[in-house]
Amino acid sequence: MTLFKPPKALGTCADKLYEIRQQRLAAQKVVEKLTEQETALKEHIIQTLPKSESSGITGKVARVTIVKKIIPQVADWDKLYKHISRTKSFELLQRRVSDTAVKERWENGKQVPGVDHFTIVTVGINKI
Repeated sequence: MTLFKPPKALGTCADKLYEIRQQRLAAQKVVEKLTEQETALKEHIIQTLPKSESSGITGKVARVTIVKKIIPQVADWDKLYKHISRTKSFELLQRRVSDTAVKERWENGKQVPGVDHFTIVTVGINKI
């Protein structure tokens, strides 16, 4: 991996950042088209294989199999919350607060117990 050395002049850095961003966005469009084709092929295989009662298919360079995975989905949040409160099974939840909900409360002058904040610094870029 080669290290990228930024230009010394900050104006040149801004131009280089814009140029690289444009290259990345162009590459991303190519990736999105490839992903779309990949998704269409996967969906075609999923729809076609069960009808033939096969669990997979083999070509000249690859073998594809249908894999089924069970994903949990909450049907009744109230029941789940009651269960978690009663059994203290907080591991059933992911540890993340809603940015929007917390910011709304802060904007209304309310504190959220146990929630702190930190500031990130980013760079905005626009073509002139």
